[in-house]
Amino acid sequence: MDLTVLLIFLTVYLGMILGGLPGLNLDRTGAALLGAIALLVFGKLSFSEAWLAIDSSTLALLFGLMVISAQFRLSGFYTFLIRKTAASCESPRVLLAYLVAVVGFLSSLLANDIVCLAVAPILIEICEKRAYDPVPFLLALACAANVGSAATLIGNPQNMLIGQKLGLHFGHYLLQGAVPSLLGLFVVWGVICGFYCGHWQREIEITEAQAPPFDAWETIKGFLVMLLLVAFFLAAEYPRAIIALAAAGVLLCSRRMHSREILGLIDWQLLVLFIALFVVIHSIERYGIFEYLMQFSGKSGLDLRHPAWLFTLSAALSNVVSNVPAVMLLLPSATYPVAGPVLALSSTFAGNLIVVGSIANIIVIEQAASRGIRITWREHAKVGVPVTLLTLALAAVWLWLVPL
Repeated sequence: MDLTVLLIFLTVYLGMILGGLPGLNLDRTGAALLGAIALLVFGKLSFSEAWLAIDSSTLALLFGLMVISAQFRLSGFYTFLIRKTAASCESPRVLLAYLVAVVGFLSSLLANDIVCLAVAPILIEICEKRAYDPVPFLLALACAANVGSAATLIGNPQNMLIGQKLGLHFGHYLLQGAVPSLLGLFVVWGVICGFYCGHWQREIEITEAQAPPFDAWETIKGFLVMLLLVAFFLAAEYPRAIIALAAAGVLLCSRRMHSREILGLIDWQLLVLFIALFVVIHSIERYGIFEYLMQFSGKSGLDLRHPAWLFTLSAALSNVVSNVPAVMLLLPSATYPVAGPVLALSSTFAGNLIVVGSIANIIVIEQAASRGIRITWREHAKVGVPVTLLTLALAAVWLWLVPL
């Protein structure tokens, strides 16, 4: 075991836990990037070895799907859909049900973070006009985006990573993930209705959300590309990364939307985080640190080769370092067939527990704060804890009972 590599690894994951490194103005991405640079500077990895450690197919898939999500945001589709949905709802319970269903479905096919980013301002505007308290609806947005995204291998970054690294079939995983995700959406609706029943109203100042105008052609174009993408994923053995890049290329060829606007909505921070963590995780495998950790956990009774322990540790670790770094750390131990669904469902459903459990939670809370709406950790936990415990229980039972 190399002590320098171990120290760099521990420093990076301390940054994942704290959201940055003490005394430095670094976030999680900055901490991971600093760790990858340190491995190169101290000669622990050569530049070519670090380059080969980066899983380019996962990055390509993630980038392509981000372009598709950006297409829907710039076309005004999210704004149009949420406003039309709200217009047909006469009560807060019905509006909540429609919101959970729509957001859950969208998040299963599009990046859940971008869905939250686009929907939150429009949702606040609708609540203001109806004199509804926006907090329960915003919490439903975050929870439904997380739960819905677990249904497929393209709903969130950690699922994309799991699908690519483990070579999971898109349709096979859909059969495994769709049922617990669908049931989980009912849980989200039920928990929020239970906590906020009779407390829906709240008078606040009305402000119009800034959103792109609805462009029917660009929306239809996005849907056609998305349908073809999913059809190829289900029917063809062609690499998903290439299909996603081809879809992105088609959407970038536009006479109405400037490529600069589309690329401006790409989450470059997340892509850099992936690149840096690929390098850091490779280093602990290269120097035998991961194998040592596996042996140590086995002697402690935490055998990650057992699905129950992998499920539990994935859920716990996702709320310590966030779900993407947790999945990257645990992926080398996912050497048996059920490990992929176990990691995907546990890490994603666990993201609702506390605010920092997923980026979707942080996006919604920051969007609310920018409009003068405060959602505290306690307010989030009031909904997030029961939603997480119930959805994780559903996933555990489903994985245990259903032959995969």
